Amino acid sequence: MPEFVTRKKTVRFIAIMVIFAALIVLALIISMNTGFIRLSPLEVMQTFFGGGTAKQQLILFEFRLPRIVLSLLIGAGLATAGAILQGISRNALADPGILGINAGAGLMVIVYISFFPAKESASVALMPFLALVGAAATATIIFLLAYKKGQGTSPVRLILVGIAIAAAISAATVVLSLRLNPQNYQFVAIWLAGSIWGSNWTFVLSLLPWIVVLIPLTIMKARVLNILNLGDQLATGLGTSIAREQIWLIAAAVGLAGSCVAAGGGIGFVGLIAPHIARRLIGPAHQFLLPISALAGASLLLVADTLGRTIMQPTEIPTGIVVAVIGAPYFLYLLAKSKA
Repeated sequence: MPEFVTRKKTVRFIAIMVIFAALIVLALIISMNTGFIRLSPLEVMQTFFGGGTAKQQLILFEFRLPRIVLSLLIGAGLATAGAILQGISRNALADPGILGINAGAGLMVIVYISFFPAKESASVALMPFLALVGAAATATIIFLLAYKKGQGTSPVRLILVGIAIAAAISAATVVLSLRLNPQNYQFVAIWLAGSIWGSNWTFVLSLLPWIVVLIPLTIMKARVLNILNLGDQLATGLGTSIAREQIWLIAAAVGLAGSCVAAGGGIGFVGLIAPHIARRLIGPAHQFLLPISALAGASLLLVADTLGRTIMQPTEIPTGIVVAVIGAPYFLYLLAKSKA
């Protein structure tokens, strides 16, 4: 019987993966065809396979495709980070944005661009590392303040401390942004709204190693997350070093969130919504949950970015606002259902 259940779950997992992959391909095709300058499906296909005019090649390969790839990478990274934090804290409301980790990464990026041009190649390559420093410092402060000797980290305390820290960092961010010159201020305003602003291949290459390395390593730790979900006492009884594993997993979540924030700005709620979608589809087992969360986050952000570019043409709605329109009501729904 257990073998049958496992086989059935695996088949379901593969089917869901195929469905999400098909959704991403469909969204990718639509996204390549939409924009201020229209390209018909035939023109896109011709350009994609080496044909098309120089203008069409510029639009597709230098503007649209980098942004599409960035949306997929950022969505997958934020979703995986959210799934890790929810698994570690056993808190359905945990998310890099809500806990203030995104805000910490963003503050460090804004401090940096106050002194250096944000779109130079050297600056772009360094930004994920600086965002990681800001995210790591914020995560350390939050978990230290939320930790209580003998009781560990309370889910409610974690959320409340995270919200308070995020508010303080947001205030500091506003103060810093007021001191910027008009050009940098405009950039920061767009960035804070959650725009996929780094729409070139330099940003893709700077983010890609973080996603390619950290997501597979996290999936390899799925068994540890499953054990941590059983509770600290049982996890210790099974021989798991809770503190060491939590530190490693938190570092992975911070690395994913920080690098994604550096490239995508203040996009929230992806790390909250995508793991919940995955959990409803496949259940709590992290060997299935993490890959499905990554695909759900990637498809969610690509769809949101495509909608943001097309709803009010020629004006563009930042992707973070589109996600927030979906995510804020869902967060309130989860908060109402929470027993914590």
